[in-house]
Amino acid sequence: MAEAIGRAGARVILVARSADLLRANVSRLEQDGVEAAWIAADLSDRAQVQALAERAVAEHGPVDILVHSAGLNLRPPLGELTVEDYDRMMAVNVDAAFLLGQAFGPAMAERGWGRIINIASQQAVRAFGNSGGYGVSKAAITGLTRSQAEAWSARGVCSNAISPGFVRTPLTEPAFAVPGRAEAYADRTQIKRNGELPDFAGVAVWLASDASAYVTGQTIFVDGGFSVA
Repeated sequence: MAEAIGRAGARVILVARSADLLRANVSRLEQDGVEAAWIAADLSDRAQVQALAERAVAEHGPVDILVHSAGLNLRPPLGELTVEDYDRMMAVNVDAAFLLGQAFGPAMAERGWGRIINIASQQAVRAFGNSGGYGVSKAAITGLTRSQAEAWSARGVCSNAISPGFVRTPLTEPAFAVPGRAEAYADRTQIKRNGELPDFAGVAVWLASDASAYVTGQTIFVDGGFSVA
């Protein structure tokens, strides 16, 4: 998504905990012609969230597009979920999205244009696979998206969420390695395959552009029909 938005002309700032991974990904983006920078921060730490927001503006200027895709997915059976792990998930998955929206949304509204894109989940609308606290956090993200839309859309700031299906990424490789799981999830889709990273390029650019100027408060399911099967 960052690459696609960057290829469309945006300057991209990546945020994550690992400076080494950030440095490597920025280098790859620059090789693809994307103007990119990075800031290392732990989004579970409110002070670091505030600091990165201030640093982003100080070093790179006003932020017009915010994509919150950071997530923590701890999914033991709900009865075994500790309060500490629940709080960690909510801090990364929901609180950081709220705090970054508060940091950038009002300024976007003052300038009369902005885009907020939050990453939701199938578990925002259905419980499966020990959804537990993760499902709670992703349902909260869709609610936050609607609240951000209500707050700022009249002044040109559209806020929407993207809900992926089962997508092959480095982080989901262990799940894909479970015998039969990938095939079972693919069979539940209408398209009969699981998601791949390029499936999210188009929707990211669309939601980040003027083409989506009359779309706000929505959760867009990019899942091959998984959610309607």
